[in-house]
Amino acid sequence: MMKWFAGMLVLVCGLRQSMAEDGSHRPVKVFILAGQSNMEGQAVVDLKGSDYNDGRGTLAQLIQDPSRKPRLQHLQEANGSWVVRDDVWCRYRRERGPLLAGRLGMGFSVYGDPHHFGPELEFGHVLGQHLDNPVLLIKTAWGGKSLYRDFRPPRSGGAVGPYYTRMIAETREALAQLDNDFPDYHGQGYELAGFVWYHGWNDGVDPRTAVPEYEQNLVNLILDVREELHAPRLPVVIGELTGPWVTAPGEWDTLRKAQAAAARRSELQGNVVFVATHDFVRKPEESPNPGHGHHEFGNAETYILVGHALGEGMKALCPVPE
Repeated sequence: MMKWFAGMLVLVCGLRQSMAEDGSHRPVKVFILAGQSNMEGQAVVDLKGSDYNDGRGTLAQLIQDPSRKPRLQHLQEANGSWVVRDDVWCRYRRERGPLLAGRLGMGFSVYGDPHHFGPELEFGHVLGQHLDNPVLLIKTAWGGKSLYRDFRPPRSGGAVGPYYTRMIAETREALAQLDNDFPDYHGQGYELAGFVWYHGWNDGVDPRTAVPEYEQNLVNLILDVREELHAPRLPVVIGELTGPWVTAPGEWDTLRKAQAAAARRSELQGNVVFVATHDFVRKPEESPNPGHGHHEFGNAETYILVGHALGEGMKALCPVPE
């Protein structure tokens, strides 16, 4: 009997030591990734043929380039398969199709297949390396949705946007379903750790009404999200509208300036950062979807760079205690 008890004690102590070393006993750090089609995920992993410009600008093609491989090799196993992280999880309820939930890898995009990804991929790698805690990414992104109307927050007055309401509801649903969605979750609890906003196209094409309101609507969105989720100092990263309009005059430039100005507003308490992304656009002829400028041509490098920049921005707001 005593031998059995001693053996069990060793097993339990070993399990506790293992959990302490791998961080699985720590609360899950939760990040909300919100936006429209570019946040949904349009980057192409490995599709070829004439429909995809013979694979130019896909991740599979770019990782063969010696000049790019050092930046991308963490995404691929030695046997050529794509890395799946056991310490970073993702949950995405798309507009249509079944729920996507599991360990972070390829496929957490609007298409629900292993051939596409979005900014969540590299963002998750950056935060997974930065934090000792498990990480959960909750994607709340739907294409063609404006801040002016679809994501309109309560503080902006008028009808609350249906996708603002859905974003909050799906965040709460994800937190309530941790046990059911993620077998790696062991009941250790969670902490809301950050909110990422990567958005802008639909407001940009409405210059008379949406663009002039964008800065204030974005400030209101952040304040309302914090209030709804009882996180008054929730760190926020605002990703600049990328797109192919890198030198666009007029309203597109005004919208980008509004995004940057929102991050500087004093009522947001200084824990909001604006991340520039306009330099990440690649040429259409070097990309798998040359006719999809509104989706950064589906270029995998663009989406990796955007995800990395968003992740580095969040790292600056979420220092790890020494």
